[in-house]
Amino acid sequence: MWKKPGTPIPIDPSQVVIGLYIWLDISWVDHPFLTSRIMVTTEKEIAMIRAHHVEGRLYYYPDMSTAVPKPPLPAADQTADELSAAAREAEALRQEAQALEKAKKEKLRQQKDAINRADRAWEDAARATREALLNMARSPKTAGTQLSQLSRQTATAIVKGEEVLLHLLGDKKGQGPQFHALNVMTLSMVLGKFVGLSERELADLAMGSLAHDCGKTQIPPAILQSSTRKKFEEDFYRQHVQFSLQFASESGAFTPEAMAIIADHHEYVDGTGWPKGKKESSRAARVLALVNRYDNLCTPEAQGTEALMPSEALATLFRNLSGKYDKALLSSLIKLLGVYPPGTVVQLSDGTLALVVSPGATSLQPRVLIYSPEVPRDDAPTMDLADEPGLKVAEAIRPSTLPPDVPEWLNPQQRLSYFYSVSGNKA
Repeated sequence: MWKKPGTPIPIDPSQVVIGLYIWLDISWVDHPFLTSRIMVTTEKEIAMIRAHHVEGRLYYYPDMSTAVPKPPLPAADQTADELSAAAREAEALRQEAQALEKAKKEKLRQQKDAINRADRAWEDAARATREALLNMARSPKTAGTQLSQLSRQTATAIVKGEEVLLHLLGDKKGQGPQFHALNVMTLSMVLGKFVGLSERELADLAMGSLAHDCGKTQIPPAILQSSTRKKFEEDFYRQHVQFSLQFASESGAFTPEAMAIIADHHEYVDGTGWPKGKKESSRAARVLALVNRYDNLCTPEAQGTEALMPSEALATLFRNLSGKYDKALLSSLIKLLGVYPPGTVVQLSDGTLALVVSPGATSLQPRVLIYSPEVPRDDAPTMDLADEPGLKVAEAIRPSTLPPDVPEWLNPQQRLSYFYSVSGNKA
């Protein structure tokens, strides 16, 4: 259970020892460390701290530390040679720190560029998707053309990208069908590429993902948002699949494979799904069924239904629902999202809080946004845990257990919004 670090106590740089949890009260851009609050673990870190002349701006947290500061050192009488050697050592450390600071800033710039590309692409896709889904009943052909164009563009970008990154986006205000549709399409496409779907299959999957719930416009909101539907209400709710198929058919833009993906997105491999209780569906349809359930667990449609943390949603799928979904696809989804999926608030092994913003190189090493309340959230550092061998995730933290100012800064979304970016192109 995370707790606030407590009251910081000022110390002199000469008092720093391994095991102190310290705070550098200087601008993040003016020191080489990834965060301004760090657990001191090496002698080199101590030397770096002292070389930065942080007298009067250095603090430690007793509650978070595993050691106590040593007594401050008095000004020592040193010879000219000793002072010269100390100055050379300090200058070498300053130069090394400057190189680290430059690399840190460049890495942050690259990460922000990728996030900004994903954010701009999401905004463009959201406008097109919202317009198409809301117009599907009135002008299915126009809506189908819009969805088809977006689907083809997405499939091509996903297939040609050497690296496809999944991002947790910032706060996306407003209501509309585009949120769930884009989340499901994004996760489906990334998972689809991960398991080897072709560009044609991915295009059909994108179409099916974007339109799988378009028939819900014909279902009264009171039924959609109810968590305790009566039988006749549940029967009517389930007709949204047929309404979606009707609109897709009228648009003339959907292939038979995309239509089948829509038809089967509530079917289970054990035959207990609906509307037909099929055990056999295409792999693309099984991808959509799995991803659709995952996003609904994280962002439930029914009012009064508690949203699960992303890590809880994956655990629920694995422990309680694995018999209903393709086990190989579920395993791939867990590998893709990691044990701590984007949107999960975590505590790191040094006590730091962070928000997972993107899967990492391994399931246990995501990319995280470091809780740094001394800077605006948009300027806070992100860290690839794969690049920090001394750090790991200690546990996932439910945001409701944190002091109000912490989740306010971290801003974990009640409605998660995902999108992708690609880097490089295959020849």
